[in-house]
Amino acid sequence: MKTSRRAGPPQAGRAVSARLARGRAPAGLEPAAPNLLEQDWTGDRDEASRESRPAGPRAAPALSAKADPGEVTSVGALNAPKHALRQTLDRANSDVVLIVDDVPDNLALLHDALDESGYTVLVATHGEAALARAAQALPDIVLLDAMMPGIDGFEVARRLKAAPQTAHIPIIFMTGLLDTEYLVAALEAGGVDYVTKPIKPKEVLARISVHLQGAREKRQARNALDAFGFASITVRVSDGKLMWQTPLARELLLRYYGSAAPQTPAPVLNWLRRHALAAPALIEPPRLSVELGPKRLSFRLHQQIGDSEGGGDWLIIMREESDASVIDAIALSFKLTPREAEVLYWVVKGKINRDIGDILGSSPMTVKKHLERVFAKLGVETRTAAAGMAMSRIRQLHPQFEG
Repeated sequence: MKTSRRAGPPQAGRAVSARLARGRAPAGLEPAAPNLLEQDWTGDRDEASRESRPAGPRAAPALSAKADPGEVTSVGALNAPKHALRQTLDRANSDVVLIVDDVPDNLALLHDALDESGYTVLVATHGEAALARAAQALPDIVLLDAMMPGIDGFEVARRLKAAPQTAHIPIIFMTGLLDTEYLVAALEAGGVDYVTKPIKPKEVLARISVHLQGAREKRQARNALDAFGFASITVRVSDGKLMWQTPLARELLLRYYGSAAPQTPAPVLNWLRRHALAAPALIEPPRLSVELGPKRLSFRLHQQIGDSEGGGDWLIIMREESDASVIDAIALSFKLTPREAEVLYWVVKGKINRDIGDILGSSPMTVKKHLERVFAKLGVETRTAAAGMAMSRIRQLHPQFEG
């Protein structure tokens, strides 16, 4: 059973509760993004209503009459598409914090403390609203009540961590349940930390600062890897869960394996489990490679970044390389058509006609005809001779090519 959790003067709490019951947000509880106020998304306000808006960069817009009373939100947040809300939030000057709690007193206390510290604050009062708001705004961190009616905080956390677009967001649980089993459940659901109730604003602010800094450093490192063409993922060995991934990694895994978080592709997980034990001994394991036409994706085991229990969490660096330039060089060197050059390229790679046909979407007979024309242009009679000539020329032009 949930106990009463009051954090503030009783009169203030009753006033907040009364305004929520009427479908209105308490003053200051709406998302305090400055740009939300400058954008008029309602479309039917007259000039008088615009002029009557409260002055100041953080004044809150009025709630729509259609707003869900379970979620404290703004007209702009209700009507704006996801990308519009993300662009409207002033992330350059303020981190975005999503507070999820069904007790108005806690919301008021946390909102005021965070707002005064310069954070942009979004609020939800139940699980469904929290999931929708997180997907819409992609906050920098979430303060999440563990026990709520309907979807509780543990399930909200699990769903946020299961969705690729929100899996990276740090979650701090707020709970009055001090039994070890509940604290462990919070961490297992995806929380990075927890604070106990009654809420102490200074403690919450300190923990938010620490976890935001860590998340910011990780994000910068992942973005840097992406910028240089190195995608990265973190995989938990024990259950094969893909803990996080860069945007480029998500795109590559979807293209090569047709899979997405939270599951790691089976070939990648099998490779990781096979070689993870050798990595700590400073023995770099062989890389995993998968081909897709003239392109190939390689995986390199970088380092263990989590607890070693159960195999730990491992950072894997991915790099896509393309032999399209090699195929172009073959065509120019031997005056072949693009398709003939592709056929010769795969002969160099050791493929038989049936495999080449599957790769190129042709029949083995068509591949054989292309190969006969290649033999004639190169002046050879066998696959081995053709592959040898092609490899010799490729080595001159592309010394790093791996046949």
